[in-house]
Amino acid sequence: MIEPIIKMKNMSVIYNKGKENEFRASDGLNLEIYPGEYIIFFGPSGCGKSTALYTILGVLTPTEGEILVKGENPYEYTPQELVHYQTSVIGIMYQAFYLIPSLTIADNVTLPLIFQGIHPNIRKKRAQELLDRFGVGSHGHKLPEALSGGQTQRVSVARAFVNDPEILLADEPVGNLDSISAGQVMDTLDEINRRDKKTIILVTHDAKYLPYAHRVIYIKDGRVVRIVPNPEKKQIARVDQQKTLVTEMEQLAKVHPYLSPSELKVKSIINFLTQGQTLEQLQRLEECAKLMIDGMMQREQFYQILIDDLEKGGIGLPPTVAEDMTDKICRVLDQSKDVRRYRRRLERNNFFDTDRALINKLAKDLVDECDCKLEPKIRTRLKDNIYNRVSGLSRPEDFYLRLVKSVEDDGLGFTKELAEKMATYFEKLLIQGLEAEDKGH
Repeated sequence: MIEPIIKMKNMSVIYNKGKENEFRASDGLNLEIYPGEYIIFFGPSGCGKSTALYTILGVLTPTEGEILVKGENPYEYTPQELVHYQTSVIGIMYQAFYLIPSLTIADNVTLPLIFQGIHPNIRKKRAQELLDRFGVGSHGHKLPEALSGGQTQRVSVARAFVNDPEILLADEPVGNLDSISAGQVMDTLDEINRRDKKTIILVTHDAKYLPYAHRVIYIKDGRVVRIVPNPEKKQIARVDQQKTLVTEMEQLAKVHPYLSPSELKVKSIINFLTQGQTLEQLQRLEECAKLMIDGMMQREQFYQILIDDLEKGGIGLPPTVAEDMTDKICRVLDQSKDVRRYRRRLERNNFFDTDRALINKLAKDLVDECDCKLEPKIRTRLKDNIYNRVSGLSRPEDFYLRLVKSVEDDGLGFTKELAEKMATYFEKLLIQGLEAEDKGH
């Protein structure tokens, strides 16, 4: 069993403790982070993300509880041990680049090696290797002012990585960059995590970077409110399977533990289509639904079997019921293709896609399905809600709650009936949109 590289045990950072203006920047954090994980501390400004980061760095002593890194408390180190920890075990990069303007790019990168007593020739070689790797190798002789923001931040990555630390901390590293430069820096960090197996801990309040992480630690008011594993990445830590993308699939798997994901999809859509049918009718309907899901039956064939008599191998449904059922399954399967396309795009690019065409189409499908009219502001909020859910950033209950929240509270202000109808239908699209090899999470 892999042991955590970082453990926080009831860790709090409290300013002005015991006074009227006492403030808990971190409040009872309990976390385990494993070697090779890419972790993101996510939340609004002032929520305590950076506080947690700087306790790991060894510069912000916990008021209560403790933090262990590789089984040791860095706040019990001697000054010499702490210097070694902060220069060899930990590397850090900031939103501000903090390069020394009077030194060349190469000298900025080699600076941490000087304090380690590394020979100049080795320092120079190591720095050039990293600059080449991160796409700024031709700029080593220049001063920082000659580089763009994205280039400068990649130099900062090289400097943080030059001592080959086991843990790389990043505090809002792309907050000052344009979207293209930000993507390049985030891809660089992702490569370090995948290729070098380094533990990355990144702080951000921008949701579009969350798919880079193995797990996202949601922080609010100094507390961990939720830990969400990324369904697109193989997990290193033990994760709570209830916090996966498709909750209904997990619930069905508990009732039918030996069914394949494809068979669970059939159960889900049959639950959606049927009411009051006999066991024999349901069994035949499941067989037909599976053929539809697998693309081995056309709409006309499906409808014909629904209306054929039981004696002829059909299901014996009234034509109006059969037509409605056929319309439902065809709509769900057709619209779920957009979910599948979007999730494939996320996996391929490993970051949130900037093309919202599929999200827009899903929003239109939901509005049409529920026969409701939305003003532009509410439609935009619906798209954001869909975006978070289909990308795995929110749970089914989060999706539903935003639908029923008041408009004043950044919700959509739907009635419970409309919200339940829309949330239920969208979960059907998500389940059918899963790839065949998915295991329901």
